[in-house]
Amino acid sequence: MTDLEEPLRAVETGLAALGDALRRRDSAAIESHAAELHRALAQAVDRFGTAARRGAIPPALRQRLTVAGGQVAAQREALARATASLDRAIDVLIPDLAPAHALYSAAGGAARAGGQGASLLA
Repeated sequence: MTDLEEPLRAVETGLAALGDALRRRDSAAIESHAAELHRALAQAVDRFGTAARRGAIPPALRQRLTVAGGQVAAQREALARATASLDRAIDVLIPDLAPAHALYSAAGGAARAGGQGASLLA
């Protein structure tokens, strides 16, 4: 096993654990696994950077690192979509927190702020 195998395996394991936590929507596990993955990625980048300067990255490990990079990007995109969806739901449920022009015309926003629908904010 090369000195690159261990950090790459830690990244792959971290990606799998984070993906599982995201699917389960377990916020505590997401936070924990994201922190672990961040540490594993930092270590892998350091080790692979050193190896790249020496020209010593085996093609199979380079391919696995590329796949892991794609998985990181996919998880980041999935999290961004989930965050945007949550933001939209919050804007619908609590419209006064959003700028009036984002959801209503100027007249509609003014009418709502003037008391219509106030029972939703109680």
